[in-house]
Amino acid sequence: MAFVTVQIGKGHSIEKKRKVAQAVTDALVSALGTRPEWVTVHIDEFERENWAVGGVLHSDKHSGRHDQTGR
Repeated sequence: MAFVTVQIGKGHSIEKKRKVAQAVTDALVSALGTRPEWVTVHIDEFERENWAVGGVLHSDKHSGRHDQTGR
């Protein structure tokens, strides 16, 4: 059994989340030889204003980069 948490910034579409869940599941099935039904993927979304790199908030660096349309 595998449990994976993927942390991403808010604003990705449900379709992109489906793709992430499937890709992570496929990778673990391949790498571990486990069954897909034994893989749990938890997607944890965070506000971009709560994440900084090099002292700069992500929301300031990439304003408008991701929106609710999934771009």
